[in-house]
Amino acid sequence: MKRIFHALIFICLVTCTVQHSFGQVELDAQTVSDLQKTPKYAFGVTDAFHFKGVLNMYDNLIKNGVEIAEYEIVVKGKIVSELVKGSELETFFEKYQGKVRVSVCSMAMKKLKVTEDQLIEGLIPVPTASIRMLQLQANGYNTLTY
Repeated sequence: MKRIFHALIFICLVTCTVQHSFGQVELDAQTVSDLQKTPKYAFGVTDAFHFKGVLNMYDNLIKNGVEIAEYEIVVKGKIVSELVKGSELETFFEKYQGKVRVSVCSMAMKKLKVTEDQLIEGLIPVPTASIRMLQLQANGYNTLTY
């Protein structure tokens, strides 16, 4: 009986954590107004969890009426090997095609032996993720790195 109780508590905690991580948040009017001031966003990510989280943030911003001029994810590290045709991330990314730009670090591609033709359709190789993030900052993007 004790094991069943502990298992139920564990399941509840996991469920609440997942909903909290990817759940929609209602933004107040002041936050939406502030976000409208600079409607270009860029995110540096290194793993699938944050990649999905940033895409879910896009949905949340749109749902809350935030107008987005540009939205870009710059990826580097091991996630690059997961951003290939036929992957789970390809299916997840489908609804964002044409809405969200994804730049992929060519240095990571080289290290992980991922070629441009293996990448999910629409992903754009860039020389390095760091230089791309600096370029986006220079062009007035709000940037976060995970």
